[in-house]
Amino acid sequence: MASDQKLSRREREVMDVLYREGRAAVAQVREQMPDPPSYSSVRAMLRVLEEKGHVRHEQDGPRYLYVPTTPLQQARTSALKRVLSTFFDDSPEQVLAALLDLKHDELTDDQLDELEAKIASARREDK
Repeated sequence: MASDQKLSRREREVMDVLYREGRAAVAQVREQMPDPPSYSSVRAMLRVLEEKGHVRHEQDGPRYLYVPTTPLQQARTSALKRVLSTFFDDSPEQVLAALLDLKHDELTDDQLDELEAKIASARREDK
């Protein structure tokens, strides 16, 4: 499992690519990064991420494929907890309100029904 060391902006960009792709070679990571650094810089970042425990590599013929070591759901939970504490004063209702303000016109009736059901379930669990 990855350590709790903070990631630089560039390291987060690399991890974003790896989570999107599932696994990727250095060139694939570099292609998907905004304003990409050199190939050797991306390779060095992947090596550092591996040393920190965030990624591992698999041999694929002559190249390495890099894979996140933390499951996506666990990474999502960790990231959401950071956003919650950093920007929303640990307030889930503020997060939900912000999301609804931002995306309310994109949500289908089925998605809104699902949110209502989750809220109702949370209420039942509190009793």
